[in-house]
Amino acid sequence: MKKFKGSMVAIITPFDESGKVNFQKMEELIEWHIEKGTDGIVVLGTTGEAATMSHDENAAVCKFTVEKVAGRVPVIAGSGSNNTSAMLEKSLEYQQLGADGLLLISPYYNKANAEGMYRHFKTVADAVNIPCIMYNVPGRTGCSIPEQVVARLSEHPNIAGIKEASGDIAYAAKIARYVNDDFAMFSGNDDQVLPILSLGGTGVISVWANIMPAEVHEMVKAYLEGNHEYARKLQLNYLSLVNALFMEVNPIPVKAAMNLMGMNVGGYRLPLYPMSEDNCRKLASVMKECGLI
Repeated sequence: MKKFKGSMVAIITPFDESGKVNFQKMEELIEWHIEKGTDGIVVLGTTGEAATMSHDENAAVCKFTVEKVAGRVPVIAGSGSNNTSAMLEKSLEYQQLGADGLLLISPYYNKANAEGMYRHFKTVADAVNIPCIMYNVPGRTGCSIPEQVVARLSEHPNIAGIKEASGDIAYAAKIARYVNDDFAMFSGNDDQVLPILSLGGTGVISVWANIMPAEVHEMVKAYLEGNHEYARKLQLNYLSLVNALFMEVNPIPVKAAMNLMGMNVGGYRLPLYPMSEDNCRKLASVMKECGLI
């Protein structure tokens, strides 16, 4: 079972002027992340706007990323759905395309009772032979993965961990009891990376890393190596920037930030829409303070 750790970027999907996936820019971003020390590439997540892309587009992005990364770092593909059979179909396809792992979200909108939630994840984990990471983000899905479900799934040989993005440290502390050599916890919130690491986490799936990959990598590495004070300094020094990256729904601000940095990653697909001018000015101000523009 491949183990994941460190700073894994929840990479954006760049679009060209016509709104199509910009694969040339995607390759540039992949190479930049590897050069800057990013420990893994997570495609087709919330930040990657997978929900506004077609099945064929998602598969093409997965295939392209796997081919361009060429084994240098792990590639984890978001194959989640609120339709378990659709999640299974995508998971098997992304495995066949060469993904090193899968990110599986809890069933948004229709939600589930505890047994349904358990079987939602177990259906995929039973069928694939690459590690799966559960994704707990109730702010997006309207449902949290119950602690008892995490406990049961932590024992599954193909469930490698959980991306914890509830923002609820009390919940994180409860599920931290199930962390072991075969079940990891990753921060899904850039403002809580160190608190999650302090509870036994082994990394972050980061939006912030889209604009500061070297710093996020260094922060996690420092903490895991015992240099807690330096890691704490990085977390707190950039807290205002992290907060600015979430002043509107993700990934609107982070894509705006990348464009302000001259990265030309394009726009959004509806229902996402460009930031308000006022928020754009606020974001730019924080970025200037951090020396990014």
